[in-house]
Amino acid sequence: MAQTPQQRRANAKFFKEQEANRGKPREEIKKKTKEAFKSPISPLWLGVLGFIVFGGLIFEVLSRLFN
Repeated sequence: MAQTPQQRRANAKFFKEQEANRGKPREEIKKKTKEAFKSPISPLWLGVLGFIVFGGLIFEVLSRLFN
C-alpha cells in the first residue's frame, strides 16, 4: 500500500527529530521536549472567537445606547 503525502511528511518530520536526537543524553532530550508547548488552538481561530464574542458584545452595547 502506497503512502499518502501526509504520511510522507509525518515520516520525514519524525526522521528529522530522531536524527537530531542521536548521540545526545536522554536528559537533554527530555528537557527539550518538556519546554516545547504548542497551543491546541491556532491564533487565527482565537482571533475569530474573540471577534465573535467581543464584536457581539460591542454591537449589543451600541444597539442599547442608540435605541
